[in-house]
Amino acid sequence: MSSYYDPAHLKKFGDIGKEAPELWKKFGEWYGAVFADGALSEREKALIALAVAHAVQCPYCIDAYSTTCLEKGADAAQMTEAVHVAAAIRGGATLVHGVQMREHVHKLSM
Repeated sequence: MSSYYDPAHLKKFGDIGKEAPELWKKFGEWYGAVFADGALSEREKALIALAVAHAVQCPYCIDAYSTTCLEKGADAAQMTEAVHVAAAIRGGATLVHGVQMREHVHKLSM
């Protein structure tokens, strides 16, 4: 294994339910419902999932949703744009927490 995350683990994801099959079943049903066509298409949901995967930095999810996006008809430009959206939100969230820092520094400076 050349990295902490072993790509082979993604194929073993279902094994996590072996000791808690009822919970795994419920998760699977909910997960399936979440990603089914609804107000958003499966393609749109896959792009959202890809962006979130980057924001939470899950390499398994990045691999899985890159594949899913392609399968659902997204192209590399759409996928890259989704990643940029995630980066902008994450960057903005980091910066807005600077307000907390500034307030704390202001209190300590009094």
